[in-house]
Amino acid sequence: MKVEIVSEKENPLLKRKEVQFRVDHDQTGSTPPRLEIRNAIATTLKVTNDLVFIKKFTTKTGTSIAFGIANVYDSAEQSKLIEPDYIVKRHLPPPEKTKEEPKAETAKPATVEEKDKPKEQPKEEKK
Repeated sequence: MKVEIVSEKENPLLKRKEVQFRVDHDQTGSTPPRLEIRNAIATTLKVTNDLVFIKKFTTKTGTSIAFGIANVYDSAEQSKLIEPDYIVKRHLPPPEKTKEEPKAETAKPATVEEKDKPKEQPKEEKK
């Protein structure tokens, strides 16, 4: 996976850099996960990965090239003030799955006879 910074714009009002990037992912085949790209951008820009937030990331159909937009903040406090919660949640590591015991079946499966039996409908009284 190769990350290339296409353009970089400084936004002093929001204390961040707005970066457009290109990812060439011939070796992996499929689109790499967001967290891998975040780490690669952080390494390229020489910042910690908690300051990088990927806003948009798409792979062009039929190619192994993806384009995206990321925001790189000066501080973690500034990113907490500006970035919406749904973007922050996307950048959290996936939760570890714990092995749960299989649940015992509580409902009795319907038999063939019960399925085929027509349900009785209430009869109307004639006046």
